[in-house]
This record gives sequence, structure tokens and C-alpha cells, in this order.
Amino acid sequence: MTPIMLYDSLSRTSRPFSPRDPALGARVYSCGPTVYNYAHVGNLRAYVFTDTLSRVLTWKGLELTHVINITDVGHLTSDADAGDDKMEAAARSSGRDIWAIARHYTDAFKQNLNDLNIRAPTHLPLATDHVAEMIDFAAAIEPRHCYRLESGLYFDVSTVPDYGRLARSADDAGEGRIDPVAGKRHPQDFAIWRTSPPGEDRQMEWDSPWGRGAPGWHLECSVMSQKYLGASFDIHTGGIDHREIHHPNEIAQNQAHCGCADSGAAFWMHNNFLVDRTGKMSKSSGEFLTLKALTDRGFHPLAYRMLCLQAHYRSELEFSWDNLAAAQVRLKRLVQAIEGLRARADAPAKGDATAYRVQLDAAVSDDLNTPKALPVLDALVADKKLSPGTRLAALADFAEVLGLPLDRLTRRDLRVRPAHTAIDEAAIESSLTARRAAREAKDFATSDAIRDTLIAQGVEVMDGDPLGWDWRVAL
Repeated sequence: MTPIMLYDSLSRTSRPFSPRDPALGARVYSCGPTVYNYAHVGNLRAYVFTDTLSRVLTWKGLELTHVINITDVGHLTSDADAGDDKMEAAARSSGRDIWAIARHYTDAFKQNLNDLNIRAPTHLPLATDHVAEMIDFAAAIEPRHCYRLESGLYFDVSTVPDYGRLARSADDAGEGRIDPVAGKRHPQDFAIWRTSPPGEDRQMEWDSPWGRGAPGWHLECSVMSQKYLGASFDIHTGGIDHREIHHPNEIAQNQAHCGCADSGAAFWMHNNFLVDRTGKMSKSSGEFLTLKALTDRGFHPLAYRMLCLQAHYRSELEFSWDNLAAAQVRLKRLVQAIEGLRARADAPAKGDATAYRVQLDAAVSDDLNTPKALPVLDALVADKKLSPGTRLAALADFAEVLGLPLDRLTRRDLRVRPAHTAIDEAAIESSLTARRAAREAKDFATSDAIRDTLIAQGVEVMDGDPLGWDWRVAL
């Protein structure tokens, strides 16, 4: 197989990847969601990316330990040291129990992963289950690297080498996002532990050497990555916004704890933004696009996965309903073609699909280049020099690597009834059967009447549809 080349954000170069300890396989840590609300589709792009990474690593024969943390405490409304804890703010605004909020949105996130065919990680730890370990970690680094203020314990970034080199803050203006806190020695210093102010009513707080309060957001990832993967592991992933503050702070903590220059991970990998020109990618707007919002419009979750795969993870990806519709059509064309292959799978074996596997390997080994892999998939499906069975056998590799379950998807699976339609699929099919019979009998009045009834119910009849879907829900 082709050697894996991955882009490392820390060095800003593509480098060959191999596990630091081959006996342990590949060890990957991915920054998980803050479970104060539903994940928007921009958030979910990060997990399509890291799932692709994990699939490529295992397809290449590596054992994988993958951690995605659940942030249920400590993440402020600003990524730096300002604002309220997102979990506490959600509890106050809703009047609900904060622990129940965390459970609800954690379950919703797990469902999102399942709907997108994202494999469950090896570990999905909660930040609140590791507070004691965070306190121990903070106490260990405090003497040489931290100082106390009335508001809590703060990390002095001048005590570690090359702070901020991941963000390139000297030329990327990453420091501009950090808000001032009274008493901090340097603007970039960040909270390790936040002491609860007198009179503040918090649902989540713990006793610590620095007073009753809660851990800073950055602390959990250093603690949990070290616990589950070791102090020096292979790959750390996250959204590109984490490159500016969260991950530099995490690296600083790692260096302080080990007393060395090791950043913790050999590779730091970041996916770019999903861009929505309507401005609905941010939860701060109060209106944002969730995966359910897509299915409510009649789109299958795997159409969104296809949309993500069509762009390189380090490129910005523009979201629009038209782009999503095009991705769904592309997926439908594949599924229809593969159903045809299944129907002829008993034909005599013919040809060798090795060249397609080699091209797939070359594409995904080149920093997970899924946009380059998809045309190889299209070519394989269409190659009539190969028997249906030969093509289907090779398709298993593409399904595994791309996370598209092409071996079991059917056209019926991809029909998603939007939330606003009252008619069910069986009724649609029954009406269409009656309409076809009327057309065959040249009873065009009845045919037109059935079509008009369906249109009134939000169903668009697609006469002459080359994909053979016959109908879709009008948007």
C-alpha cells in the first residue's frame, strides 16, 4: 500500500505517518462537542473528517484507539477567558437540570454519528467524570507554570517554549480573540481552574485547592488524551477554530506536565469551516442548521456525508440546499447503479479490479483526498469490462474507506419523507401505481387528477426521471 501522508498543522507540512509506538497502533484524539445544544451541520463536518481518518488508518491495517471527548463543563461562551459557562447558561435560560441537558444533547450527538455512519470511537469520555484527575494535573503544574487570582488559577504562557506556534499568533493575529481578565500577567494566559464568585448559583462545581469552582475548558483534553492515549500519542484532530486558542493552550499544558517540548501529539490536524452564506452555521444566531433540519427537508443524512466527501477536509466547503441536492442525486445515481450490479451478481466473473483499489489507496493516502477517490468509485461502478461480481467485491473497499454503506443502501432507503408532508410512502406508491395504470389505458384525465392531488400534498411526480425515482417531495 501507498505510505500515508498527512498534513500537520504544527509544522504546516505534509509528512509520512507512522505510529509512534507500532505495538500500540494508531492513537487519535478528537475534540468533541460541548453538549449544551444540538450540533449544527458545521460541527458535524469535523466528525465526518475524523471518521474518514480513522477508516483509512484501519483499512491500512493499523490497530486504532480513538477518543472523542464530551465537554459537559468548562467551555465558556468565549473560547478564551470571557463569558459564562455554556452549560450553566443553557440551564439557566431553560430552567432545566444541567445534568439532564448534558445527557440529552450527548444522546443527540451519538444519534448524529449513527445517522452519518460515523463509527463509534473507542472511548467517549465525559469531562465531568475526570474532574479529580484535572485537579491533580493542575496541582502538578501549578508550582512552575501557574499563578492564582481571585477568579481562579491561571497558566503563565511565558513558562513554556514557543507558546502559540500552532496558531502562528505572531502573524495570524490569533491573540486578538483573547479578552482581558484583570490581573493576568500576559493577555494569552488562560484559566486552569475557575473559582465560583461569591453568591453565584452554579449546578456544576467541585472543591479544589483553589476554591470551589470548575475546571477551565482546555484542561480536560490534556487530561483525557493522556489518560486514554498516553502523554505522547499520534494524532490530535479538531476544527480549524481550535487551532487559534484551544489547541495552543492544550499544548502548553502538555509541555508543562511533561517538562519537555513535546506537544503531546505527533500530528495536529484541522478541518476547515463549512460556510453557509445565510449565516446559520453559528449557534449564537439562535437559528442554526442541524442534521434533523436537513432530514426535515427530505434529505438523507448520507447526502450530507457525500457533500463533505466532495471537498478536501482542509478546504472551505460551502453549504447550500442546491449543493446538498446535487450530493443527494450523486448518491442516488451510485445506489441505482449498484442495485443493477447486485441484480446481475451471478454473472461469470470477469476482469481484475486491482487498479481501482490502487487508485483508491493513492487518493486517500494523499492526506485523505476523498474528492480524488470519488471519481475512482464512479469509474469502477461504470466499468463494463469488469463483471458485476468483480465490481461489487471492489466496492467493499470504497464503502469501508468512505463510510458510504454502498453494499446495503437501496433507493428506498434514500427516500426521506419531509416533516411537513402528511402523506406516507405507501400511499404515494399506491397513487403512482394507479397513475401508471391510467396512463397505460390512455386515461389522461385520471392520470392528471392523481398527479394534481399528489402535488397538492407536496409530492412532485417526476415523469421520465432518468434515475427512476418517479417522485420526490417538492421543496
